[in-house]
Amino acid sequence: MILTMDVGNTNIKTALFEGSRLRQYWRISTSKTYTSDEYGLILSGLFAHQGIDMKAVEGIAMSSVVPTINFTLEHMCKNYFHKAPMMVAPGIKTGINIKYENPRELGSDRIANAVAAYEIYGGPCIFIDFGTATTFGAVDAGGSFLGGCICPGIKLASEALVRDTAKLPHFELVRPDHVIGKTTVTNLQSGLIYGYIGQVEYLIRQMKKELGTPDAYVVATGGMAVLVGEDAGIDKRDGLLTLKGLRILYERNE
Repeated sequence: MILTMDVGNTNIKTALFEGSRLRQYWRISTSKTYTSDEYGLILSGLFAHQGIDMKAVEGIAMSSVVPTINFTLEHMCKNYFHKAPMMVAPGIKTGINIKYENPRELGSDRIANAVAAYEIYGGPCIFIDFGTATTFGAVDAGGSFLGGCICPGIKLASEALVRDTAKLPHFELVRPDHVIGKTTVTNLQSGLIYGYIGQVEYLIRQMKKELGTPDAYVVATGGMAVLVGEDAGIDKRDGLLTLKGLRILYERNE
């Protein structure tokens, strides 16, 4: 079995694969204060709860946008799984042509997303990762990653709105029934969520125009994708896109 770990700013998404079949999926809070043993004990408990022997893990693939905890997680992998993780970094075999001006600037999660999107859904395609930041990427028909755009995530935007205004209250991120809200809370929910849907819709439309393919497939991943739904022109929500990409990358570099 292959263990995949996508280390984000808020959560560490991890999945266990038997071949291409998903065996188990977990989410762990990202903490810069946890030690390797604390992470190891969390994963040990999750494996034990599912009755899975940690010795069954044959390899580990990891992407990370939080460099400060990479050493801790690598140390945990060696101590608890007795495996050094394969880090997604410049130089690994991806199977796609990365046309970024400086590929070293490209986040490893976006590489994994590009690989999975093209492998599973074909090209041309657009992938969107709704995380702490929302990242867009475009892959053409020949499998070249062309680039994309990055904007604040919907949760980050809501926190900034409340933090930097004096009288606006904290509010739950749920979609109201109407764009025209009748309370301050529904005004906030409507403006943020429907405004975000409009932003996503516009960016997809412009990316399709630049790709020259109005029928480019659009796939979304990340925890906040469910708030946007299919309203913005998204064809498919695939919550495991990044982790699937890590599995594919591991197999290509085994």
